[in-house]
Amino acid sequence: MAVKQIDALMVRKMFLSGARNLENHKALINELNVFPVPDGDTGTNMSLTIMSAAEAVEAVEDPTVESLLKAISSGSLRGARGNSGVILSQLFRGFYKVVKDVDEITCPVIAVASKRAVETAYKAVMKPKEGTILTVAKSVADKAQELGGTADDIGLFMEALLKAGDETLDRTPEMLPVLKEAGVVDSGGMGLMTILHGFVEAFYGREITEIKEEEASELPRFLYEAAFIVKKDGAVAQEEGDTLRASLEALGEEVKLCVCGDTLKASVMTNEPGTVLTKALKIGTLLSVNVKNRAEESAPEITFTEEELTGKPQEEIPTEWRDTAFIAVSRGAGLNEVFKGLGVTEIIEGGQTMNPSTDDIMHAVEKAHAKTVYILPNNKNIILAANQAVDLAKDCRVVVVPTKTIPQGITALLNYSPDMDADSNLEVMTEEMSHVKTGEVTYAVRDTKIDGHDIRSGNIMGIGDGKILAVGEDVAAVTVEMLGEMVDDESELISLYRGEDMSPETMEELQALVEEAFPDCDIEVSEGGQPTYYCIASVE
Repeated sequence: MAVKQIDALMVRKMFLSGARNLENHKALINELNVFPVPDGDTGTNMSLTIMSAAEAVEAVEDPTVESLLKAISSGSLRGARGNSGVILSQLFRGFYKVVKDVDEITCPVIAVASKRAVETAYKAVMKPKEGTILTVAKSVADKAQELGGTADDIGLFMEALLKAGDETLDRTPEMLPVLKEAGVVDSGGMGLMTILHGFVEAFYGREITEIKEEEASELPRFLYEAAFIVKKDGAVAQEEGDTLRASLEALGEEVKLCVCGDTLKASVMTNEPGTVLTKALKIGTLLSVNVKNRAEESAPEITFTEEELTGKPQEEIPTEWRDTAFIAVSRGAGLNEVFKGLGVTEIIEGGQTMNPSTDDIMHAVEKAHAKTVYILPNNKNIILAANQAVDLAKDCRVVVVPTKTIPQGITALLNYSPDMDADSNLEVMTEEMSHVKTGEVTYAVRDTKIDGHDIRSGNIMGIGDGKILAVGEDVAAVTVEMLGEMVDDESELISLYRGEDMSPETMEELQALVEEAFPDCDIEVSEGGQPTYYCIASVE
């Protein structure tokens, strides 16, 4: 017998099933990222976004269709991370605008709501690109429009929508040459279809009720559990604890942290225990350290009491409003200090490796307590989340300077003038940052072919403004080759920021090579301290 409508109970089951399906397949979706960098996390970003909405759904008492869809919309909006996560949240937002006034969802309602969802998502993206999650979503909405006027069997209707979406996903490599070259379908589109398949599974009584442990593998995703106790000469400030927590979350998962007077206790699952302990030493002296290799069963357990994990005090917010404040997304002690020296009020720990959520950005906006707040995302995958903060901020004006890289953010700040209004400053900062070329040097995590380069796992890559410019085995040599593709006759200044994984000796070697290769440019070398990227370079 045909089912003609979906009630609140079924909405809840379907959504949670879709969220869990995405969570269970996020690692597979991460593998579809075109660039083989160690921080391609579309699946992770989409999963964190939808799981934020899932938490909101599970908290709804006496659910109705309207209250559940509102929870999905608001939960995903504030939890949105990365471009794919923001687009997903906008799809939910548009869908909610239509269904908020209905008691049951029918085929015609889905048709209208799907069209509104896609329209809302497209509007959120400044330059929509076909062959992405947007294209897949549009194909689903188009099929819903085609069938919605006559269909009344929800099951058959949704199966047709799935087929349309899957077929479009399979065609994405034909729409985006970069996908075809890498031999993958669009990761965001795959994430969306994974969610929709979870919806349909629940509709047919096969609800996905559990979060599966990640398959693997001989080794866990994060090999080490690093735990420590730090003692400070004086009380540990709550802000210090919050900053360290953000750093640990960017370095791994399952962060536990508690502050008690002059001591701080924390643990994290990570692949970078040395970096974790370096972050800890910025607060005080290490009293105790325990780094456990999770692949070794004989290692001792590290536990926390419930009391230690609760009772976090409210952080203090200034009572007087500033006229202007700046928020920058950054990661690395040296880069953070550069931004603070340029007048940045709040640093959000994050970047390419861990995109902060819209909620993280709003938290920083509230903490800044200023009439006008400039946000520098410093990463193209954070701009959309920052833009959502513009609409959410009620007591101040938020201005997003669309910086895509750390060097662009630095240049934008250097060109801010307190004598100009916000609109004029935005115009000038945006214009000046556009003249900055940025290069980043990291390593490949898998074999692939992209931008004409045959890349093997472990190769060093030089990436310039979204394109791989150099590939090799030596960090300094690859950096110089990358710079050779960036420097032209008008270039005057090359800035180099040393990452935490580049030794001082390698940086000295690199500086000498750069000075020899580009004698007409001034060379500036700074400590960046950024993880994952051996060197960040800019050419102006």
